[in-house]
Amino acid sequence: MKSFISYDTNSDFSIYNIPFGVAILADDSVACVTRIGHTVIDLATLFDQGYFDKFDLEENVFEAFTLNEFISLGKEVTVPIREHIQSLLLEGSELSKDEETQKLAFHTLPNVSMQMPVHVPNYTDFYSSIEHATNVGKMFRDPENALLPNWKHIPVGYHGRASSIVVSGTPIHRPKGQSKPKDADSPIFGPSLRLDFELEMGFITNSYTELGETISTAEAEDHIFGMVLFNDWSARDIQQWEYVPLGPFLAKNFGSSISPWVVTLEALNPFRVEGPVQDPEVFSYLQYEGKKNFDINLQTILVPEEGGENVICTSNFKYMYWNMAQQLAHHTINGCNLEVGDMYASGTISGKSEDSYGSMLELTWGGTKPLKLSNGQERKFIEDNDTIIMRGWCEKDGIRVGFGEVSGKILPAK
Repeated sequence: MKSFISYDTNSDFSIYNIPFGVAILADDSVACVTRIGHTVIDLATLFDQGYFDKFDLEENVFEAFTLNEFISLGKEVTVPIREHIQSLLLEGSELSKDEETQKLAFHTLPNVSMQMPVHVPNYTDFYSSIEHATNVGKMFRDPENALLPNWKHIPVGYHGRASSIVVSGTPIHRPKGQSKPKDADSPIFGPSLRLDFELEMGFITNSYTELGETISTAEAEDHIFGMVLFNDWSARDIQQWEYVPLGPFLAKNFGSSISPWVVTLEALNPFRVEGPVQDPEVFSYLQYEGKKNFDINLQTILVPEEGGENVICTSNFKYMYWNMAQQLAHHTINGCNLEVGDMYASGTISGKSEDSYGSMLELTWGGTKPLKLSNGQERKFIEDNDTIIMRGWCEKDGIRVGFGEVSGKILPAK
C-alpha cells in the first residue's frame, strides 16, 4: 500500500496503522481524528463531506469529545470504517483528488492538541509479567520462592482509579502520603521519596455486557477495540506501607498516563507471536488457541531538567505471561460487567535482561544500583522536574506500526 500523503519510512503512523484519537483543532473545534505521518485527519469533516455515507450511520459519531460512541458500534462497523479510511488515503483515491476536503480536514501535527481519546468509566491494573513479579518477589519476599502461590494460576489484578488517568503531556505532581522508613519505629508523612514509573500497555473495551455475563478467551478480542501506551506512576515508599492487606491505594491513584493514539488490534495482527509456555496448565476458562501475544518494542526514556534523553529501559510486550484474552476472561468469569471505554493495564513489562526491567525499582534494584545519566547525574528513583517518555512500535517485513509516545513531567508536591 502507498499513501498519497508522504511520511518518513520510520514513522509509527504509516498507512498500515490508521489509529484513532481526539483532538482540539486549529479553530478550537473538537473531533475524532486519525493520523498518517505528521498529518492529522479530521474524521468529523470527512463525514460531513459524505465520505462515510455508505455506512448509513445515524449521526456524525466523529463529532465528539471521545471515541466512546464510535467504538461502541462494535467491530462489525469499526473495522470496515478503519479499512475504508485506509483506502481513502491511498494513491489514486477519491480523497486524493479532493483538494477542497483536504484543506478542511487535514491538519499538521503542531496545530492540533491531542486529548484523552476515551472516557474511562473503569480501570483495572494487572500484574502479568513473570519477570517483573519475580524481581519484586526477590526484593521483598523470598529470593528462592519469589512468586506468590497464586501467580501462575490467575492473572492477578486490582481495580484502580479511572478519574486520574491523563493523556500524554499532562504533568504529574509528586504525591504525598505515609511511609515507614526501614530504620524508623513509626510512619512519617510527606512527599514520596521513591517515585517510580511502570512501563505498561493498556487495552480498551468496546462493549457493554450484562451483570453475570462472562467472556471466553475466544470471544475476548471482539470486545477489545485497541491499545495504548500506559505509564502507571507508582510511589514505592507509600505503597510498601499501605498495601497490606488490601493492596495499592494512594501509591497509585495520583495519576496514570496514556498515549493519545489508540492503535487497533487489526493494525497489530501482523505482529502476533506465541506467548510463553504456561506451567502448570491453567484452568479451562483461561486456555486459548492461536497467537495472543504481540511483538511490540518498548522503550523508556528519562529526561532530567537539564540534559538530554537517556534510554533506561528496552523491553517488549511479547514477554507477558498472561495475555489480554486471558485477562479479560478472568475479569468476567465471576460475572463482572464491562463498559465501553474501560481501561485494562498489563502490569509492568519486564524482560530477562537488566536493561529490560520496566521500572526504576528493578533497574536500580531498590535504589542500591543507581542509574548514571549522560549529564553526570545519578538516579535511584524519579526526581522533581524529570520527564519520563515511553515509546512503542512494531516492525516487520518493511511494515511499521507504532503508538508514538506517552510522556509526563514530575512536578514538586503541592
